[in-house]
Amino acid sequence: MDLSFRWLSTYVDHHWTPDELAERLTMAGLEVETVEPIGQSLDGVVVGEIKAVRNHPNADRLVLCDVDLGNGEPSQIACGAPNVAEGQHVPVATVGTTLSLPDPDGSGGRQERIVEARELRGEASNGMICAEDELGLSDDHSGIMVLDEEVPVGTPFPDYLAEHNLPATDAVLDIELTPNRPDAASHLGVARDVSALADSELQVPVVDTPAPGGTAAEEITVDIRDEAGCPRYVALVVRDVDVGPSPLWLRRRLTAIGLQPRNHVVDVTNFVLHECGQPLHAFDLDTIADDTIVVRRPDDETSFTTLDDQERDLPEDTLLICDAEAPVAVAGVMGGANSEVSADTTDVLIESAYFDPSTIRRTAKALDLQTDSSYRFERGVDRDGQVWAAARAARLIAKLGAGTVVPGMVDEHPTPPPTKTIALRPDRLTQVLGTDVPTPEATRLLDAIGVDVEAGADALHCTVPTWRPDVSIEEDLIEEVARLHGYDQIPEPERVPVPSRTPRQPPEETLERQARSLLKGLGYREIYTNSMLREDRAERFSVPPTGDDRARVVETKNPISEEMAALRPRLLPGALEVMQHNRNHGQEALRVFEFGRVFRRATEDEAPIVPGYSEHPALLVALSGPHAPTGWDTEPRTADLFDLKGPVEALLEDLRVPDLRLSPRNGAAAATNETPPVTQHHIDITTGDTALGTIARVHGDVAADFDLDTPVFVAEFNWATLVAAARAGRHRDYEPVSRVPVVDRDLAVLVHANQPVGPLQNTIREAGAPLLHRVDVFDVYAGEGIDEDAKSVAFTLRFGADRTLTDEEVDAQVDTIVERLKEDHGARLRQQ
Repeated sequence: MDLSFRWLSTYVDHHWTPDELAERLTMAGLEVETVEPIGQSLDGVVVGEIKAVRNHPNADRLVLCDVDLGNGEPSQIACGAPNVAEGQHVPVATVGTTLSLPDPDGSGGRQERIVEARELRGEASNGMICAEDELGLSDDHSGIMVLDEEVPVGTPFPDYLAEHNLPATDAVLDIELTPNRPDAASHLGVARDVSALADSELQVPVVDTPAPGGTAAEEITVDIRDEAGCPRYVALVVRDVDVGPSPLWLRRRLTAIGLQPRNHVVDVTNFVLHECGQPLHAFDLDTIADDTIVVRRPDDETSFTTLDDQERDLPEDTLLICDAEAPVAVAGVMGGANSEVSADTTDVLIESAYFDPSTIRRTAKALDLQTDSSYRFERGVDRDGQVWAAARAARLIAKLGAGTVVPGMVDEHPTPPPTKTIALRPDRLTQVLGTDVPTPEATRLLDAIGVDVEAGADALHCTVPTWRPDVSIEEDLIEEVARLHGYDQIPEPERVPVPSRTPRQPPEETLERQARSLLKGLGYREIYTNSMLREDRAERFSVPPTGDDRARVVETKNPISEEMAALRPRLLPGALEVMQHNRNHGQEALRVFEFGRVFRRATEDEAPIVPGYSEHPALLVALSGPHAPTGWDTEPRTADLFDLKGPVEALLEDLRVPDLRLSPRNGAAAATNETPPVTQHHIDITTGDTALGTIARVHGDVAADFDLDTPVFVAEFNWATLVAAARAGRHRDYEPVSRVPVVDRDLAVLVHANQPVGPLQNTIREAGAPLLHRVDVFDVYAGEGIDEDAKSVAFTLRFGADRTLTDEEVDAQVDTIVERLKEDHGARLRQQ
């Protein structure tokens, strides 16, 4: 939110510079992102009087002015403004003055230029009569700025601006508001905090608020048909208004915070909104059928044209402001084009209402339309500030437009706000803060921000103002005292108790940190991707890597954009986007991993925390490109499935997952429900009967969709299941190094050419137990001397025990292994 330093300073005297104020606000919980100076010093600009005006002899569009600057003889200045006239008092930039002037191309930029004495078409010009935009006061370049005739000639122009509360320079503070501080979404709201910080009285403008009823209530009818959506609606009427441009002071206020002035009626509603935080809307009363306002939900309306001339489809639960015939505004968001104030408006109806925050939030998101009004209504405005704001606007509109405020008002208030009184115990305040804040100081700070404090026997009884919906318990009041007293004023304790033992991290965090360390050591980089995807992409990747049935994706309600319409069912699409980005920026060897949560619809036999939805932590490891960086001693090749299988096995071994099995998925299991398929050539990873995850190659068509022209391999795990398995295998008994020698035997068998080697190893381990300690593959051969449909696989077997094994024992164990390989896999012993 942008805040004008000069505007703020009209409500509270603090004597701080913009940077000092920003520092104090930040320390008090209102974080100031930036402080941007605006305007220019205008040194050298003085008030002059035009004594004479005559045509330029050599230019049709220029006139020559004799201007009295209060220092002797009048100066001749050439001017091309259409409104220049004799007798005017005008701002004049004298020779040598530096001005920041608008770029002539209309781009909105500005350039510094020094005003020089020069000749224009053969005539001398000694200075410059300035327009408002040339002085940085507004964007108006329709003519020169004309001042009051009472201003003495020769007065420095900055002094004139200061006297009219229009300083030449200002600063804009960009405050990053948290959702719990809707009261700070205005200049007066922030000024309350400043008054407490500076111990200075808050100067709230005095407004004569009307009583309900009167002539206004006789002329206007308000019918609230949705009390939950609109607990209060205030309407005032201003008649015989001459709609025109706003005065300079009002335009300066608005342009300082980035608003474009339109006319004085609209500008006043914007001014009051940013002054006190209450959104207002001004209707052309002549366009309101039967002078009736109805607050309701849609009946038959399906679309509505808003002030920006956009026809918008209305959601079913939109809260509408209607007249007796049709909608005239989307409540709390934007008015309608059919009732806007124009130059022909004479009678104005001012709306000041309180709308339910959740209702406005849903409507604004559904329409993809956020305005200054909806921003404040979504967070909650003052439940009791509608009358003051409406009266403030009505008086200003009438004053600036020569109108008349109709006596009385309509105040439909079916549900008054409840009063909140909270007890604040001084001893509790001291206990929580760890320092003694004197009760009178705490009372002063709370009183400055609008809390009504009454001293009791053991506590302060604090009545919370309606503009602070975030304050509801004693700790909220303690926080207010702490931030306004100053966190930096709370001393550090001399002694800090140290626990007798170091708290242990949860096993999940310990194992995650261990896995991160190992993967980073293997050259993989951790990535973080968005948990939201386009719905079509989420549908495509909705098959779990284990090959289960396709799960329904979890859609997000009222998504910010189509790119965030669903929650990710897997980590894979985000990883592919990261790999695509890096490949497009010249990175070839891609090694990434990610920890994150994935989401899907829950099945009937599950009992998730949120009914109907399931989520679990997941781990993804992926690679693509060359297997290693190119070097003088390295012959690069394209990475394959085994370049990923090795690091995965190292990771699972490091995590001590017991009874680990990696099994290629057979033909039936490989035919998953992926349509089209996302991954192929799967290797399932299990421990016992529990599935942990899978290693696979991303289907070529999918990789091509992400502009990846080299194979992509990915390992995906259910991290919660993996952690449970790793915890079960964490305990290991110490085994001393054997004092007796081990026995190694080589075994080569012939199997079918399509036989995976992993199941052979598993069979050898089972058949060779308990004497077999290790089995490794050292050769795979197919070719001469081997049948065309067969291959030879050679293993090294290592046997050992707590005693010296005999050849007969080892031979018997090998025979058992060969027999099991023959029974289970049709293998036969290779003779040569």
